[in-house]
Amino acid sequence: MRKLALRITATLLALCALRLPAQTIRDPDLYTKSLNAARQAVEVFGAGKDAKDEERVAEVGYRVAQEANFTDFPLTFHVVEMPAPNAFALPGGHIFVTTGMLRMGITDDMLAGLLGHEIAHVVARHGVRMERRSTLLSILSQAVMVGVMVNASKNRDPYDPTGPQHPRDPGQGPEVDPNTASVEGAVASTLVLSELLLRSYSRDFEREADDEGQRYAAAAGFAPSGTTELMSLMSARLPQSREFGYWQTHPFFDERVRGAEVRASLLTRMPGRDPSGFRQRTQEALLGYLKTAKKDAKAEELIDHEALLAWPKGTAAEQIRLGRLHQSRDKALAEPELGRDYGSLLGEYRGELAKVRDLDAQSPLVATLEKEIGELEAGRDALYPKASEVVAGGVYETAFLEKFLSNFPGRPEIPTVALALGDAYSRRQEPGKAVEQYRKAWESAPTSPAGQKALTGLRVLVPLLDDLAVLEDLASRTDEAELAGLANQRLAATAGSYKDLANGAAYLKQYPEGGHAETVLARQEVLADQLYTEMVLYQGVGDSVKALDRINRILTHAPTTRAAARVLAASVVKPS
Repeated sequence: MRKLALRITATLLALCALRLPAQTIRDPDLYTKSLNAARQAVEVFGAGKDAKDEERVAEVGYRVAQEANFTDFPLTFHVVEMPAPNAFALPGGHIFVTTGMLRMGITDDMLAGLLGHEIAHVVARHGVRMERRSTLLSILSQAVMVGVMVNASKNRDPYDPTGPQHPRDPGQGPEVDPNTASVEGAVASTLVLSELLLRSYSRDFEREADDEGQRYAAAAGFAPSGTTELMSLMSARLPQSREFGYWQTHPFFDERVRGAEVRASLLTRMPGRDPSGFRQRTQEALLGYLKTAKKDAKAEELIDHEALLAWPKGTAAEQIRLGRLHQSRDKALAEPELGRDYGSLLGEYRGELAKVRDLDAQSPLVATLEKEIGELEAGRDALYPKASEVVAGGVYETAFLEKFLSNFPGRPEIPTVALALGDAYSRRQEPGKAVEQYRKAWESAPTSPAGQKALTGLRVLVPLLDDLAVLEDLASRTDEAELAGLANQRLAATAGSYKDLANGAAYLKQYPEGGHAETVLARQEVLADQLYTEMVLYQGVGDSVKALDRINRILTHAPTTRAAARVLAASVVKPS
C-alpha cells in the first residue's frame, strides 16, 4: 500500500506540473530580504569560477524544481567557492551548492537528490518557520550595517546603524568610530551568513525535506537511489563531525540514510520532462521583479545573472548579454588610449559569442557580436604601433605594461614587457605577481636574454616566497628541475609555519588535494585557535574592534575550524 501511494504521489507531481501557472513573487518583502542575503553570500564566499558548474546545477535543478509545483517564488541556483562540501537554501528560493560538493565527483542523480532536498526546504517554508532563521534573514536584509555582540563584549554600546554619516541627535550617546563601524559591518555579514546558512534544521524539517526532495528527483527522471548514493559518498569521504561542512547543516545522518534507502526501493523513476517552459517562467518572474523593485545596481546585476542562467536563450537573454557587454565596452573605451584593456574586453565578447553560437547559431546576436568584435580588434590593432614605440623607448608605467600584455599577446615585445613588469612588481614588494611575470617572460622565450634574466629572477625570488599557492604552482607545474626543486623545498618549509590565515585559505581553495593540504589544514587550526585566544583577550579589555577583527578573519578564512565553531556557538546576533 505504501509503495502504491508513493508511486501515485510521484505521478501526480508530474501531472500537476503540466498545468503549472505563471510564477509569482507572492511575498515581495520576504523575497527582497532573501535576495539581499543571497547577494551577501555571493560576496562573502565568492561566486564559482567555472560557468559549466553553474550550468550543470541549473540544468539538473530546474528539472527537479518544476516537479515541486511551486509558484510562490522563482527558484534560482548558485555555485559558491567553498572547499567544504555543502548546500543550503534561502526562503526566497535562492539555492546554493559549494564547489567542494561538486568536486567530490557526484553524479547527476546525486545532485538531483541534493537539490531536491534544498528545494523542499523552500517549498515547505522551513526557513520562515524557524524563528531564528527568520530573524537572521531580517537582520541581514537591512540596508544599513548591523551590530554584532559576542558574549563578553558588553563594555561598549552596540553599533549605531545610522553610522557616522548620519550624526545622532544630542543625548543619544557617543559618535561611532568609522573604523569600528567598518570592522563590525564586515563581521556582521560573515557571522550572520554563517548563522543563517550554515546551521542545521530540526529533525522533522530534515526528514520532510529528504522525503519530498527524493520524490521530486524521481518525478524529474533521476534515479531515486541518487540520494542514498550521495549520503554513502559523504559518509565515506567526510568526517561525521557537526563542526564540519555537510554534517553541520544536515544532521541526523543514520536515520536519514535508512529513510532514503526505504524510499528508493518504493519510488519509481519517471521519464522526466522538458523544463524549458518552467525555466522561461522563472526568467519572466525575475525580470518582472526588476521592473517593480527599488533600483539597486548590485541586486539588478545578480538578478540579471539568475535570469540568464534560468533561461539562456531568447530575446530577454540576449538583451541581458548585450547590455552587460556594452557596459564593459563603454567603461574600457572611456580610458586613455594606451590605458584601454582591449584584451580582457575581447575575451568577454568572445566568451559570450561562443555561448550564443552553442545555444542558437541562427540568433541575430551572433552577427551583432561578430561586428562589434571586429570593431574592437580594429581599434586595438590601430593602437599597436604607438604602444610598440613606447616599449622601445624604455620609459613606461606599470599600468601600461599590464595593458600591453593583455592587448598584444604573441607580439615580439612580450618577453621584454613581462620581464619589465616582473621587475616592477618585485620593487613594489609583490613577489607573487613578480613570479607570474618572470615565468611568462621565461616561458615565452626561454633562450632569449629576457627569458634568461627572468629565470634568474625566479630562482632568486622563490626562496623568499611565502605564497603557498604560488609555490605549489611552481613546484608541480614547472619543467625546470632546479626551479621546481627550490619551490618544493620552500613549500615544505612554509606549509606548517605560515603566519597568515588567508594564505592557507587561498592554497586550500586552489589546491584542496595538494600534496601539502593536510599540513596547511593543521596549521589553519593552530592559527585560528591563536586568533580565538586573542579575541577573548581583547574582549576582556573592552577592545571590541580588535576582537571583532579576529572573529571576521576566523569566519572568513577558516570557517570549518574548531575556532569557527566556538565563535558561532558563543555568538549572539542582535539588531542594533
